[in-house]
Amino acid sequence: MDPHHHNHITTTVNSAVVYSLLLLIQDDNNPCSRIEAAKEIRRLTKTSHRCRRQFSSAIKPLVSMLRLEGDEEANEVALRALLNLAVKDETNKISIVDSGALEPIVGFLQSNNMETQEHAVAAIVTLSASPVKKLVIGASGTIPSLVEILNHGSPQAKMDAVVAISNLSTEPDNLMLIIQSDPIPYLVDILKSCKKTSKISDRCISLLESLVSFEEGRLSLTSEEGAVLAVVEVLESGSLQGREHAVGTLLTMCQSDRCRYREPILKEGVIPGLLELTVQGTTKSRTKAHTLLRLLRESPYQRTELEADTLETILSNIITQIDGEEQCGNAKKMLAEMVQVSMEQSLLHLQQRALVCTPSDLPIAAEVSLK
Repeated sequence: MDPHHHNHITTTVNSAVVYSLLLLIQDDNNPCSRIEAAKEIRRLTKTSHRCRRQFSSAIKPLVSMLRLEGDEEANEVALRALLNLAVKDETNKISIVDSGALEPIVGFLQSNNMETQEHAVAAIVTLSASPVKKLVIGASGTIPSLVEILNHGSPQAKMDAVVAISNLSTEPDNLMLIIQSDPIPYLVDILKSCKKTSKISDRCISLLESLVSFEEGRLSLTSEEGAVLAVVEVLESGSLQGREHAVGTLLTMCQSDRCRYREPILKEGVIPGLLELTVQGTTKSRTKAHTLLRLLRESPYQRTELEADTLETILSNIITQIDGEEQCGNAKKMLAEMVQVSMEQSLLHLQQRALVCTPSDLPIAAEVSLK
């Protein structure tokens, strides 16, 4: 079919067609024509917002089809039609949740059929974008199933599960449920394997930053092989937002228990990345990088009147604590280079700032949570 055939904005369906499809979808005595009607509604609502409005009264009968136990075909076509009806339509999202769709969808999250599971996760991603339904969705048992999918799902289902958990995590009650299901080992695995500048990396590191505000989250992260290193790698080469969340993650850990977390963080070679952030990061990143560097010093609170609290003194202090002569030598060499580079970058940065006065430090990407 010609991709330009549909005009995304203005497609509306002849009201006689709408009426007949709505009659068919409500006809319990004719399961075959119900399925055909659901498929047609799914097709028509795929790209047109107006069609989503026209077919909003199909939601209740579609949810009834979703609840038909043992009728996989009816479940599958209803789920896909509801998914299309929900996309970018807040009223339909609310109506789908209120019509009782969550219970069967949570069941499909546990399905052994990969395609059914993928559609169920996609539905939760779309529904969880509704601010007013996040709590209900979290309380309906979705979260343990989503965390399970982070571990065992298909690549597509895993990515969508990250987005769904991320959408739900903005509610404190949901965050408690998320930490109880311990997604950290799986988030770290995804973080290790994905491109550090990707949207999915941003989502994972943002979730980790939220989760390390809990003691269980910090313990889970530090007991996971290579997890702190994965965070440091995002700090070094993630997107601007990703780097901000990465430094936030390490700072939260260090502020909660400096004695416990200082060594594991230093061990992963965080200093060059932090130095770079003090010059190149977002405003928040710079502040957090400075604060973290101060905390990583051996004696963060003792300072003679004369000793200026500059990056160099903070770094010299850290480096004198590094074990092993070779490592210490390398670190000193690195410090000299970094300080030099840091100074040059700072100057360059100041010159550029003087030349171009930007209204804000960086544009924050809008939340996008739809397939």
